[in-house]
Amino acid sequence: MIPARDESTTVARVVAGVRATLGCQVLVVDDASGDATGAVARHAGALTLRLPLALGAWGATQTGIRYAQRNGFAGVITLDADGQHVPESLPALFDAQGATGANVVIGTCTRRLSRAKRVAWWYLRTLTGLGLGDFTSGLRLYDRAAVNILAGPAASLLDYQDVGVLMLLAKNEMVIRETPVEMLPRREGHSRVFASWPVVALYMMHTTVLCLAQIHPGRRRAPSLIGDAPC
Repeated sequence: MIPARDESTTVARVVAGVRATLGCQVLVVDDASGDATGAVARHAGALTLRLPLALGAWGATQTGIRYAQRNGFAGVITLDADGQHVPESLPALFDAQGATGANVVIGTCTRRLSRAKRVAWWYLRTLTGLGLGDFTSGLRLYDRAAVNILAGPAASLLDYQDVGVLMLLAKNEMVIRETPVEMLPRREGHSRVFASWPVVALYMMHTTVLCLAQIHPGRRRAPSLIGDAPC
């Protein structure tokens, strides 16, 4: 499942890569794009859903998760439409799930993190107790149990797909693990979360308030990174 907004230049390569690697159905959720993202994705072989209003990355992702739940899929893999995630690395998520029995597997490449992200992630690890190497990686595998949680109303008002989603999953005793994968530089555009220092400050303020409202010290879980990152 690929959430996409104005990604017409890259989405076809991503869709084709996923289909070639996994041979599964690919859903692109078009977040009210102003370009031909939806048409390009359909031409590449994806099923597409177009949102009438832009809901942001998490709103588009939850739309795809709800589609999967209602249509009886056993799980969902999410990845970005901008070409950062390498489709050939997707089997590593299944390998990690099989080895650990995790409900959620996050594909991470910590070498790509900027200094600002490293500081932010240290702060969030301290605040949440979630021992994750990368809080914003959109490359994730959710099993049916995780899909059922994330399709529910408790996940509907989250602004971001990272800390809020992960805390909700941990609160519901989902097992979360990470596995190292290769990632490429962003082909187009820039990070919406780390676009500027004011945006970063707003993001950190939102997540701090969320964390302080949700933390239950007795229920913290500390997912661990599987293996050594190859990148």
